[in-house]
Amino acid sequence: MSRDQGQPQHRLSPARVLDLDPLLDDPATRIVVCCGSGGVGKTTTAAALGLRAAERGRKVVVLTIDPARRLAQSMGIDSLDNTPRRVKGVEGDGELHAMMLDMKRTFDEIVEAHADPGRAAAILANPFYQSLSAGFAGTQEYMAMEKLGQLRARDEWDLIVVDTPPSRSALDFLDAPKRLGSFLDGKLIRVLLAPAKVGGRAGMKFLNVGMSMMTGALGKLLGGQLLKDVQTFVAAMDSMFGGFRTRADATYKLLQAPGTAFLVVAAPERDALREAAYFVERLAAEDMPLAGLVLNRVHGSGAAQLSAERALAAAENLDLADGIADAAADSPAAENLEEPRIVDQGGGKAGLRNSPDTYASSESPVPDPGPGSHSADQLTAGLLRLHAERMHLLSREQRTRDRFTALHPEVAVAEVAALPGDVHDLAGLRDIGSRLAANRPELPEAADS
Repeated sequence: MSRDQGQPQHRLSPARVLDLDPLLDDPATRIVVCCGSGGVGKTTTAAALGLRAAERGRKVVVLTIDPARRLAQSMGIDSLDNTPRRVKGVEGDGELHAMMLDMKRTFDEIVEAHADPGRAAAILANPFYQSLSAGFAGTQEYMAMEKLGQLRARDEWDLIVVDTPPSRSALDFLDAPKRLGSFLDGKLIRVLLAPAKVGGRAGMKFLNVGMSMMTGALGKLLGGQLLKDVQTFVAAMDSMFGGFRTRADATYKLLQAPGTAFLVVAAPERDALREAAYFVERLAAEDMPLAGLVLNRVHGSGAAQLSAERALAAAENLDLADGIADAAADSPAAENLEEPRIVDQGGGKAGLRNSPDTYASSESPVPDPGPGSHSADQLTAGLLRLHAERMHLLSREQRTRDRFTALHPEVAVAEVAALPGDVHDLAGLRDIGSRLAANRPELPEAADS
């Protein structure tokens, strides 16, 4: 049986609605990771969840990896850096802090914490290290893991909310330990580390004799000075490589622990939900605890009982009536009706309408509607067409959402209505948090066929 567009639709089953307040209130929940593709509202979602948890009594820090300044601006902070900053204006007994990952500064802190002052100074001044710490592929994701591990180890906050990078690479931090391990255990690193392990002239002799072809090729590819910088960096970092792997593995296990919850954030669009499905499947493959899906910027209608088809039909009827009225007004018969003495003017309404004294009278006559007499019908028709467009959009979003839930029925969903403007202050974040926790689906559930 086809769906009756004019009838109210069924709502989402309560079993598939994501209830966020119990998650935020649970003292066992220590880390919430918001992931998803770019432009779906991860930063706003992370900030809104952090604010809501803080106003419900928890001490929260929000860590963003997104370099955009939206989070700082919405929290009334001039700028964010690698140090947590307390947010003012939070209601309730909790606290909210916010910070933005500074990749290079985090790397520097690791070096300073795990090397003696002389070696640390040599590493920090090394040109290859400066390039690596500023933009080597995967460094940002690895440093996000490091910073998360640092925050959790300090045990200063009840809850850490992580806003991941704005792209499909948002889950790359799951791969960072493996990639770093592969890099550090790779043949190139072992070759470059060999002279330092052998030591002194013997090491240089070993390198020059045993690996002359390798280093000659590398010297041509990288340049002699860069090759020297890399060798110096690798020798200085050798004692720290094991620590990198150990801490990364510990943080990876932390992400798999019961106290962590992943939220996949998406918009009700085909590409965004396709990416969301990728995240859900990847998290399952990595044994990461998924709390559910946050569906952002969902469109709704207060007149959903009026289908798009009925709205368009009504608009066409108004246009047709308007056209008939215009044609009648322009016909010769209508012009004859406007001439005097064609009809009886002996006291009827026609006489009043055509009397030259009518507009000077105080008897409240019916005014001449003039050329804009059908503007109300035209406006109504335009509004009906706008409503039809909204209903088509709603239907498209509903189909897209239903396709995702059919593929992943186990994933609980929280829906947040599209807002007319951007969120730029705590009041806006508070509103988003309330909508997230409202357990009110914005999209109707598909009717049974």
